[in-house]
Amino acid sequence: MAETKSYFFCGIGGSGMLPLACIVRAQGAEVAGSDRSLDAGRLGDKFAYLQRRGIGLFAQDGSGLTSADQILVTSAAVEETVPDVQAARRLGAEHLTRPRLLAQLFNGAALSIGVAGTSGKSTVTGMIAWILHAAGKDPTVMNGAVMKNFVTDDAPFASALAGTGGAFVSEVDESDGSIALYAPGIAVLNNVSLDHKTMEELRDLFGGFLGRAGTAILNADDAEARALAATLEPGRAITFSLYDGSADLCAEDIEEAPFAISLTVRAGQEAVPLRLQVPGRHNASNALAALAAARVAGVPLAQGAEALAGFTGLRRRFDRVGTRGGIDVIDDFGHNPDKIAATLKTLHSFPGRLLLFFQPHGYGPLRVMQGELTAAFADHMRPDDVLLMPDPVYFGGTVERTVGSEDIVAGLVAAGRQAEHIPSREECGRRITELARPGDRIVIMGARDDTLSLFAREVLDSLPTRSS
Repeated sequence: MAETKSYFFCGIGGSGMLPLACIVRAQGAEVAGSDRSLDAGRLGDKFAYLQRRGIGLFAQDGSGLTSADQILVTSAAVEETVPDVQAARRLGAEHLTRPRLLAQLFNGAALSIGVAGTSGKSTVTGMIAWILHAAGKDPTVMNGAVMKNFVTDDAPFASALAGTGGAFVSEVDESDGSIALYAPGIAVLNNVSLDHKTMEELRDLFGGFLGRAGTAILNADDAEARALAATLEPGRAITFSLYDGSADLCAEDIEEAPFAISLTVRAGQEAVPLRLQVPGRHNASNALAALAAARVAGVPLAQGAEALAGFTGLRRRFDRVGTRGGIDVIDDFGHNPDKIAATLKTLHSFPGRLLLFFQPHGYGPLRVMQGELTAAFADHMRPDDVLLMPDPVYFGGTVERTVGSEDIVAGLVAAGRQAEHIPSREECGRRITELARPGDRIVIMGARDDTLSLFAREVLDSLPTRSS
């Protein structure tokens, strides 16, 4: 399909758009795109990377769409008023959403592996990708995060692979309902919890996803995933667990370190050791999910565990930016209650105060998750931890702003936690530098804003070099 067509990606710099554009380009199609960040002069390295791949870039003013033969690709959230959309309408060009195009490629693969769940999708996708790559299966991979194992000087934004081995591994998104488009050969479900939709909607979406799969791999430690597993026909579900020895894959002898974790993986009578270079029990669970999927795809357990020992993680997933003056700075994608809780639990397994920066990824999600976000921080912050919150990300458009960062902060202060609302991100950075002392861990959290990684680096560089 892709070889004979011309695609124009509106918002091509986005975490879901860039990898898909790269895959389509690698398959031989003509690809061009536009992005508001490009127009604003931000993230120049990312757009230079796209240009090196033969992808043309245009201002987001409709000028890149000149033929009815082009196919406009947008995220589901792009509004009709965007000039690229208006230009496509005038030309009579076909318009596909990003998930619909991805689903067409995914469903057409010889072996499709879809990774779903509220949390952990990108990490499990990256783990499966690394296992299949190490096993010589040359997969195509669509990830929403940069996979550090695949980063090279020529590919600094390695969130996609375009392989020839027939396997297509992709994280699939429930937030816009597009998970309903995918019919996976192997479906992985990490967990089900509140994020963008109600629990009733999530149960329907994830249940349908599993029902369309050939084999379903589910987290037996998650009550919602367990309930969905019970609805499947016998023999179609494979379970994994950190705690339940009756699961098909289970963990034993877990030992945590500040930036690593080791365990034994048991599958029936087979047991293999595994030491991960990424920390936390949530990553041990992610590893079990990846190993289960890889086994169904034909990679023996021991070979998969050997490969995972070399997995170096994803950018912005508990990603240590550096240490300065005895202070660690960590860049993290935490943006929903489960992800935030997992990060804080992992950090609090070891000593040190936390200076937390959390930038909400929109007014809409903040309104939906206000109570749950407040509870996640209140339950997992310690008395000496400090949370700083700027205003939510806002990229324009119409959105209800009835709940802001100040509401989360007020709830935390009422719960006895130290929290401050400072509207400007830059002022938050100055406050972090002012508060920081040796032994602290600074964590930069948030989603849908690639400049957060630059901010994390700026915070690190602002710290004093003295260790006392």
